[in-house]
Amino acid sequence: MTTYVERLALGPADGMPVAVKDTIDIKGRPTRAGCPALADAPPAEEHAEAVARMLAAGARITGKTVLHELAFGVSGINDHAGTALNAQFPALIPGGSSSGSAAAVAEGSARVALGTDTGGSVRIPAACCGVWGMKPSFGLVSRRGVMPPESSLDCVGPFAATLADLQWAMSVLAPGFAPQRIGSARIGWIAGQAEPAIEAALRAALDRPEITVAEVALTQLGAAFEAGLTVINAENWAALGPLLATGLVSPDVAGRIRAGAELTPADLAAAEAVRAAATAEIDAALASVDLLALPTLAAPPPSLELARRDPSAVAVTRNVRAFNLIGHPALAVPMGSLAGAPLSLQLVGPKGGDALVCAAAALITG
Repeated sequence: MTTYVERLALGPADGMPVAVKDTIDIKGRPTRAGCPALADAPPAEEHAEAVARMLAAGARITGKTVLHELAFGVSGINDHAGTALNAQFPALIPGGSSSGSAAAVAEGSARVALGTDTGGSVRIPAACCGVWGMKPSFGLVSRRGVMPPESSLDCVGPFAATLADLQWAMSVLAPGFAPQRIGSARIGWIAGQAEPAIEAALRAALDRPEITVAEVALTQLGAAFEAGLTVINAENWAALGPLLATGLVSPDVAGRIRAGAELTPADLAAAEAVRAAATAEIDAALASVDLLALPTLAAPPPSLELARRDPSAVAVTRNVRAFNLIGHPALAVPMGSLAGAPLSLQLVGPKGGDALVCAAAALITG
């Protein structure tokens, strides 16, 4: 197991140590996305904007991290580029697709790491590895220099060891982001989204004097989960389909890519209708509360052994993908562990409310 594809030391020796997922360009290094089909990719001509911003802020880039092949999977298992070790929970999957970035923060080789989140690919590994991970509001952080170049779902987002480090990263990545403080928050709890023990532990964490909790019922989350997969499959077929001709894409990933070829214009139109309905429902809910909360993971992460033996056991995106479809900011907040597995609370805010989400996390964990 390994965390990095390549170790680097770009930037000042005393700068904030930052790791970078290998779908994000670093000038002079190839971007291979953990896939043999990209083994001969040319070196990037420029830094991705996210990397350039980090370097301009005085960060030290520690290296490029491993990932689930082509960022299209959630276990983090990659027998070509390497499977990252989940330092806090070594028997469990590190999550995907940004597994190495989460692992780098969890093991302490970086205080901040950059990942990408199309259907949970920052929040899932953050939850599996017991660290902070944020999917910003869609479009808030530049995707210039990120693979794939076009996406209606994907966001560059940071992992961090602490909330303070996460907010530093967001202030670097997102023009206009400024950490804020709040004295109270109204949070809408979305019940019924996890195993009872997980739900009870996370719901209890909200019982604080500064927080008012109201239960919120949402009818569109399931449909948004499915519609999000439709959009992901269609966009990945367009972006990654040509790589299948090499014969060098792993069979499991190749099969998921091919699924996009079967989609019709009617399928995409239906998914877009769900996107509109889910957005309206979430926006209406956020008109009566400041934020929404639910478990990041509906069940404990499976073991690496189980994930290899039964890929269907890695059903970890149930609670996260909908928020990619609708574009709202979502933060995975580490909340310790339960029965030897990580606990993570997901906070969701209004579009553009990224700083509010972080401020509410400070109330809950402070």
